[in-house]
Amino acid sequence: MDSQSDVVKEHFVVIYAPKRKRDRYPENCVHIVSTPEQAVEQANLEQGYFAAKVIGPARSSEGLRLFYLVEWLL
Repeated sequence: MDSQSDVVKEHFVVIYAPKRKRDRYPENCVHIVSTPEQAVEQANLEQGYFAAKVIGPARSSEGLRLFYLVEWLL
């Protein structure tokens, strides 16, 4: 990650990921929150919403904006 760039940043998020097997997620599956505590509070494991730290968004070769998983918080 380029520390001089504002394009790609680390974020705390809630990701809709029923199987949690990917390392990148499209923008429409990711909800950015302010703190890791908010991500954990808003997670709903039974419905497939998980707290995580990600880097992004980055544009894919297909033109999608993707977030890359750094770590699961739960």
